[in-house]
Amino acid sequence: MVKYLSKRVFYLVLTLFIVTTVTFFMMKLMPGTPLTNQEKLSPSEIHTIYQQYGLDKPVWVQYLNYLGGAITGNFGTSFQFSDQPVSYLIFSRIGASLQLGIQAMVIGVLAGIVVGSIGAIKRNTWVDTTTTIISILGVSVPSFVLAVLLQNWFGLQLRWFPIAEWGGPSYTVLPTLALAALPFAETARFMRTEMIDVLSSDYIELAKAKGLGQTGIIYHHALRNSLIPIITIIGPLAVNIMTGSMVVENIFSIPGIGEQFVKSILTNDYPTIMGLTIMYSFMLCVVLLITDIVYGIIDPRIRITGKKG
Repeated sequence: MVKYLSKRVFYLVLTLFIVTTVTFFMMKLMPGTPLTNQEKLSPSEIHTIYQQYGLDKPVWVQYLNYLGGAITGNFGTSFQFSDQPVSYLIFSRIGASLQLGIQAMVIGVLAGIVVGSIGAIKRNTWVDTTTTIISILGVSVPSFVLAVLLQNWFGLQLRWFPIAEWGGPSYTVLPTLALAALPFAETARFMRTEMIDVLSSDYIELAKAKGLGQTGIIYHHALRNSLIPIITIIGPLAVNIMTGSMVVENIFSIPGIGEQFVKSILTNDYPTIMGLTIMYSFMLCVVLLITDIVYGIIDPRIRITGKKG
């Protein structure tokens, strides 16, 4: 297990190194600078700012300095917010994003498991058809479209929940539902397929022959064995939550890292863009690492072969 874990951690570090390198040089290749629209600044003032941020040095020196700082959590200083470290901007906003992401994942996955199980148990009935249609809609409708619809229905018309800003638990309901739609739909579809396969297997027929009731078969055999493959989709679902939160946070004016990422792109705030990209990559790698560890614990063959299967 130690060898398996060490290998996964090495891949995590290598991935972050590649992401940091690619992001840095992509920022250098982008046209314009954060000072492009600052017409009031004189050439001498621009040169002074470049010196302050180390932009007057050769690119390879800037890269080594940035890489060294990123290792210690120092992503430089924001152009958009004067004298504000990028790390401070990230960690002051990450709480809201994590809360929304965790809530959306938990609600979406749990609801998807329930709905997918019901669809499999009631296969080829109107219940199965209804759950399938709901799942298809969850996949088809983008999170930002659903966010606007939720704002209109439950915020403006019914006035059940706030439509913007960040306050108590009621402020998290609508954005959480908007982000939870995709993991709910994917989990429901995946769970239905897996449970149908399990319910058609030989050992389920054997359990029925032994006189085990439907509730016991579903809980002790079908549900547990269908849940194991669900772990494999946690990583991709986390990616969708992260990317979807960027737009959803802007729609609901939530002070999270997604909203900050969009603002940084609009203002060419390169240090913040790079810092947030690395942070997103780190969170994704951690999710995938945890998924690999859990899967390795469940199925020892993975630790031996290094493959899922």
